[in-house]
Amino acid sequence: MPSVPPPPGPPRLAGVPTGPPPTVWGAGASATVGVGRDDLVSGEAVALALPPGGLGYRILSGMIDVALGIALWLILWWLTYQVAIDLNEAWRGAVNTMLPIVSIIALPTVVETLTGGKTVGHLVVGLRTVRDDAGPIGFRHSLTRALVGFIEMYACLGLPALISAAISRKNKRLGDLLAGTYVIRDRHKIEEQHPIEMPAGLVSWAVAADMAALPDGLAVIIRQFLNGRHGMKPEPRAAAARRLVFDAAPFVAPAPPQGASFEDVLSAIMAERRRRDAERLEREALLRERLLR
Repeated sequence: MPSVPPPPGPPRLAGVPTGPPPTVWGAGASATVGVGRDDLVSGEAVALALPPGGLGYRILSGMIDVALGIALWLILWWLTYQVAIDLNEAWRGAVNTMLPIVSIIALPTVVETLTGGKTVGHLVVGLRTVRDDAGPIGFRHSLTRALVGFIEMYACLGLPALISAAISRKNKRLGDLLAGTYVIRDRHKIEEQHPIEMPAGLVSWAVAADMAALPDGLAVIIRQFLNGRHGMKPEPRAAAARRLVFDAAPFVAPAPPQGASFEDVLSAIMAERRRRDAERLEREALLRERLLR
């Protein structure tokens, strides 16, 4: 039986071989694997890493919060005893039951919600609680963390929280696991990255080219390579540029002009991608403005 030829693959950029691409960025690594799950990706393919707070910071912050919670509990108990000295035993029991709920659960929940994820310990150490997708937490997240925290931090003397934070990838205690949150270093400074410039010889090609949206991981790696290429050795730099052009080829048509360097092609793709995103956002803003008039 005659063999059936394989279906044609995706279009390739000029100068890119059809064989398997060389291995760069680690043995067998794919260029689309470069963004961690703790990273946000901006419209310009900039990964904004939100590093989780270290275990030592978490322990110090937790000790401050527990100490303040116990102190507040004792102060409220003393004030209540002075005010409610004439109440019967039933009312005193009810008040004493409410005190830990108010001092350890209710007030910390309100404070963390109003401050956007900061407890008193977080403020001192420089931490903030965020959702797993790095967004701001809400009342539900704060309440879940406080309810579970009462058990793991007070009733169990912090042992469950310490064990969970020690073995968790993002130093999560049990309250974070149930609430879908984690704690980041709020004072971490994100380095600004400058836009990629368009190579003069590829302007007309990039403007007329049909460019599909690049996967976030691929776009971020291309951006990181272009910003850090000047510190690379010539051979790894050339191999990385070739590999990234090979991975970007299925998303770009037609092929760039003959003789264009791989690095210039990558720069043209990223610069044009940024220009089109900026124009799209401007059109959407104008449309919203007309609709809201």
